[in-house]
Amino acid sequence: MRFWFIGVLMGLLASAAPARSGEVPKEAVGPRSSQPLKTKNLLLVTTDGLRWQEVFRGAEGSLMTKKEGGVQNVSALNREFRRDTPKLRREALMPFLWGEIAHNGQIFGNADLGSVAKVTNGLNFSYPGYNEIFTGKADSRVDSNDKIPNPNVTVFEWLEAKPEFRGRVAAFGSWDVFESIFNEPRAKFHENSGFEPLVVPDMNAKVALLNRLMRESPSPWDGERLDSLTFHFGLEYLLQKRPRVLYFGFGDTDEFAHAGRYDHYLHAARRVDDYLKELWETVQAIPEYRGTTTLIVSTDHGRGDAAKDEWKSHGQKIKGSDKIWIAVLGPDTPPLGERGNVPTVTQSQIASTLSTLLGHNYRDFAPAAATPILEVIRRD
Repeated sequence: MRFWFIGVLMGLLASAAPARSGEVPKEAVGPRSSQPLKTKNLLLVTTDGLRWQEVFRGAEGSLMTKKEGGVQNVSALNREFRRDTPKLRREALMPFLWGEIAHNGQIFGNADLGSVAKVTNGLNFSYPGYNEIFTGKADSRVDSNDKIPNPNVTVFEWLEAKPEFRGRVAAFGSWDVFESIFNEPRAKFHENSGFEPLVVPDMNAKVALLNRLMRESPSPWDGERLDSLTFHFGLEYLLQKRPRVLYFGFGDTDEFAHAGRYDHYLHAARRVDDYLKELWETVQAIPEYRGTTTLIVSTDHGRGDAAKDEWKSHGQKIKGSDKIWIAVLGPDTPPLGERGNVPTVTQSQIASTLSTLLGHNYRDFAPAAATPILEVIRRD
C-alpha cells in the first residue's frame, strides 16, 4: 500500500509540473508528445471584418455593380475577380491563402462544408473580437470600441513576461485602438498602431521614409492608417529586431466595406493576401525562422448578408456577423487543407493555440481561456 501511494503521489506531481519549452502542454492537448514541437516563432495576422463568404466563395457577383457595391469600374473588377466557380473565384481573390496556406496547412470556417468558425462575445464588432482573440475569452466589460485600457492580460503580454520572450514580442496595427486593446503602458512589449511613428534604435532610411509618408499621406479615416504602412512598418521591424511573436492587424477590409465600396474591399483583401505571401517568403529566407515559424490568420468578426444589403455592416443585430474563419500554416500543423464536417472552432481558441504551439500553456495563467484547436497541433 505504501509503495502504491508513493507511486500515485509521484504521478500527480509529474502531471502538475510545467511543460518544458517546445513541449506540448499535457493539459492543453491530452497525452504529451514524445517529440518537441518545432515552432519557435509565431506570426498572427488579422484582417478586420473580411467575410467568410469571400474567403471561401470568392467575389460575390451581385455586389460587383455600381448600384449594389459602389463599383466604379465594373468591367475591370469582373476581369480581376469573376470566375465560373467558387473555387476559381476564391483563388483569384486570395491566391496565396489557397495556394500555400490552405494547401499545406488548415483552414476552418466554410459553412458550406459544415465547418463553422465563430465569435463567442455576442457583440460581433472589433474591440470585443480582438480582446477575445488575444485573451481567449469574451468579457462583458469590453462592450465598445472606446479607447479604454484593456483590463485583461493578453497572451502577448503574458509571453513577453517570460525570459525567453522578453523583448521578442511585437504588434503592429492599422487601428489606433490597438494601443488600448493591448494596454501598451502595462504590457511593455513593442506596440505600434494608428498614426504612431515607428521609433527604434538605429532607425534606417526605410523606416524614416515610412514615417514621413505616414505624416504626409492623409488617411481616408480618423484613427486608422492604411494597411500598406502597417505592413511595411512591421516587416521592417521583423528584419531589424527578429521578434519571436509578431502580430499584424489590418483594417482596410472593414473600412471599405463600411463605406460600401465592394471594389476597394476586394482589393484590400487581395493586398492582405500579397502581404501574407511576402511575409511568409521573408521568414522562410531567414535561417532562424525557416522551418520553425507558424502563421495564424483570421478576422475579428464577420458581416451581414449581401442579399439584405447588410454586407456593409456587422454587430449584435446583423445576422451572420458572428461567422469568421481561421487558417494555420506551420511545421507542427498537419496539412489537412480545407476542413469540412468538423466541430465548431472559435476565435477564443486562438490565444491557447498560439501559446501551445510555442510550448506554453496560457490556460495555466487564464483558466477561463478556451482550449486550443487540437487539430492544428501535431501529436504523436
